[in-house]
Amino acid sequence: MLYEYLLKNYKPNEPIFTSDIEVGLSGNTLRPLLKQLCDQGLLNRFDNGVFYIPSKSRLKGGVPISAGTVAKYRYITRRGKVEGYYSGYTLANQVGMTSQVPVTVEIVSNEASAKVRDIKIKEQTIRLRKPKTTVTKDNAKVLQFLDLVCEVDRLSDESEDVISKRLRDIIKKQNIKKQDIDTYISLYPLKVYKNFYEKELYDVFA
Repeated sequence: MLYEYLLKNYKPNEPIFTSDIEVGLSGNTLRPLLKQLCDQGLLNRFDNGVFYIPSKSRLKGGVPISAGTVAKYRYITRRGKVEGYYSGYTLANQVGMTSQVPVTVEIVSNEASAKVRDIKIKEQTIRLRKPKTTVTKDNAKVLQFLDLVCEVDRLSDESEDVISKRLRDIIKKQNIKKQDIDTYISLYPLKVYKNFYEKELYDVFA
């Protein structure tokens, strides 16, 4: 019954958090069953309370999942629901604003329990931040973009022209609307307004 539930609700190499498993079993009953599935090779254990169905591979036990994957599923897309987004130097690197490859993965998430907190997933350091408002599927891209605009001068090692172009490209690619910006920009400091006008970002909406 448990394995059928996992196959139905999780894809191979998708992290499974024991706290999310809804089969009506207590932790004391669930843990031995998960261990049994691991012993049978049907499930792999990543860490305490984190398992995954191994993908098919010639390697014994399949290809292991990474700490980054676990962080993404725990703090950004939990059970298919958007709970957060990448931020800081992690985001700046992803969008080509900096060539620096950050050692620490920065994430803004509803799951953050403090304003800023560093946690470890295996050997990977994750810097978690609380969002300015609850992150949802509908506003995640807008909040992520405003976070970037707020910190872009600190994060980017590109020229002013390149920064402006990259920000404009993000607006177009993410299909961010002026009304979306207007809804959330008041949550941010005045330098966000300043950056919007200095980098002529409102011109994209014209």
